[in-house]
Amino acid sequence: MEYETIQVERIGHVLKIVLNRPDRLNACPPDMAVEIANAVSNLDGARAVLITGAGRAFCSGADLAVEGDRSIAGGLGAYSTLTMAYNPMMQTLARLPVPIVTAVNGPAAGIGCSIALAGDFVLAGHKAYFLQAFVNIGLVPDGGASWMLARLVGKARATEMMMLGEKVGAEKAENWGLIYKAVDDAALQDEALALATRLANGPTVALGIMRQNLAEALEMDYSSALLNEAEGQRIAGDSADAMEGSAAFLEKRKAVFTGN
Repeated sequence: MEYETIQVERIGHVLKIVLNRPDRLNACPPDMAVEIANAVSNLDGARAVLITGAGRAFCSGADLAVEGDRSIAGGLGAYSTLTMAYNPMMQTLARLPVPIVTAVNGPAAGIGCSIALAGDFVLAGHKAYFLQAFVNIGLVPDGGASWMLARLVGKARATEMMMLGEKVGAEKAENWGLIYKAVDDAALQDEALALATRLANGPTVALGIMRQNLAEALEMDYSSALLNEAEGQRIAGDSADAMEGSAAFLEKRKAVFTGN
């Protein structure tokens, strides 16, 4: 399928998505949100997803110059755009049955921050930063930011990001536990692809269940989480990869997983 705002490339078992509006710092209009959701909904056998941005930005947020986007659409228009485009994209990313790696190569602001933090592993170049800029234009964080930030860095730091609207650099983000790792800018893409490839060569069924269990555990009591793990183990235990993993362990060799 041809896309207008993103580039999609298959590298081995990795589906690579590049946010591709570099002249607008990859600002994300509703059409881009729809295209991202469409791209990750058509994995076609891909076993991991890598998301990054073209040029010098990851994503500068919603495109305020696009008709229908939040600040110029008014309250009801903003609600409609979120519920019809941005929220479905974020839910699609959250429910994906394969791991996501995000390579943050510059500013990740507004909805761009949410897309970046949707990764199971978030790598950021040293020039990158994360920004909840909504307060600066009289709006509130969206794209799941209030849910994600409080769980990633706690209420105090989430409040700082949301109410003060100040940049959080890559190294600070790593120290806070907001992201997986800050890396040299020149090494970012190679490290991100290497990690995505490693995940894509892993036991896909088990990794998908891990994603689901981690997300659901945040809303469960301990007993429910234990039962959720048991159900996940039942499903993973019947996979071909689990059988291969057990055989490889007994035979003292490295497992070769197929994603099944």
